[in-house]
Parts: sequence; C-alpha cells; structure tokens
Amino acid sequence: MIEPRRFANLGRFDNDWLSARYHFSFAGYHDPARNGIGPLLVWNDDTVRPDRGFDMHGHRYMEIITYVRSGAITHQDHLGNRGRTEAGDVQVMSAGKGILHSEYNLEREPTQIYQIWIVPDEVGLQPRWEQRRFPAADRAGALVPLASGRAGHDAALRIHQDAAVLGATLSAGQSVTHRLGAGRRAYLVVASGRVKVNDTELNARDGAAIAAESDLAIAALDDAQILLADLL
Repeated sequence: MIEPRRFANLGRFDNDWLSARYHFSFAGYHDPARNGIGPLLVWNDDTVRPDRGFDMHGHRYMEIITYVRSGAITHQDHLGNRGRTEAGDVQVMSAGKGILHSEYNLEREPTQIYQIWIVPDEVGLQPRWEQRRFPAADRAGALVPLASGRAGHDAALRIHQDAAVLGATLSAGQSVTHRLGAGRRAYLVVASGRVKVNDTELNARDGAAIAAESDLAIAALDDAQILLADLL
C-alpha cells in the first residue's frame, strides 16, 4: 500500500517569517488519520525567511533530524554547541533528558528545511547535537543512510531508534530499489523533481506513507532528490 500525501493537502502554518507544511499532525494542525507512522511523529517542510528563526526553546525525549534543502540553518544550544548546516547536509539533535536550542536563518535568502522527529527507544539519554556533510555526488544513484540507529549504517549520524533516514539524488531515468524488512513501514518525501514509486507517481514536496510493500522501486521521472524513512 502506497498512500500519497500531496503537498497541496498538507497541514499548513504561515506567519511573517515562517511558511510551514505538516505531513503529520503538529501544533495547531490535527488530522486523526495522520498521527505519525510508528516512531516517526513529525515531518515538517519549513521555509524560514532571512534573519529570522526559532528562538531558544526546549525539547525532551525526541530525536530531531534536520535536512537542509536550500540555504543554511544555524543551531545554538545551552550545551555550547553552535553550527551552520548547509544545503544537502544534515544535523541530528538527541534531546534526551532535555535541551534548549535555537535555529536561525542567518543567510540573505530563504532557507528550506525538513524537520523530522523520531521517538527514541530509550529515556534518560544525555542530550547531544552533531552535524555531517553528505555531498550530493555521494548520493548519486544510491540511497545513502543519513541518520540511523540500524546496524551497518556506521557512516550515518546516530539516532536512538530502529529507524533510518536515507537520501538519494537521481538523474531523470535513473532508479534505485529499497527492500523493506518484514513488518517494516516507510515514509518517502520527494525533495525535488518527480518520481514513480512502484506504480505511484509523486511530485516535488509530496510524501507517501508505505506499508505492506516488500520492495520499493523508485524511478526518477525528472532529476530528483528523495528522502526515505525506514521504520519498524
């Protein structure tokens, strides 16, 4: 089963500095049919205007993965971490027992990010933050683990859950396959371009909830970038 989540039908929030689209119930948007998939609770598509952002605020018991689609986001937290994550790269914040942080777009142009929240499989963890570069060339024609708690994904940023977020950059006509283990589900988002997942076409910024599919054949109809969460 592949259930498309069209970009035009996502939950939404807009103010003078933030344009947000919600793949799952979040904040003031609630859809009982979209309350996450397994440990994946949040997938937000945010556009942050220049010199604006999220002021210092707190999180607990959440693995928060930020994928930068364009521009850059600057993180700062009460532990003393500070870093700028650029387009195509990823940061992970394990909120653990509690962390205070801010995220700002200090660039001259709008920044576009995906915010992905996954519930950890442990409580009482020490909070931490890290970032990593993932050059597009390394993801050309292949699904590469970006953030993962699964065995064998040593090059990915670590999260505390039996889950993985993978990314691929595909040229038009190129395809990749992904095998889901028994009982596992997935959520796929098209960051740019158009793709066909098995027999389902998805456009830029669409998502798709996937269950009861053992193999995913993902073919690029245009030059495309995709993200795939593999979930228990």
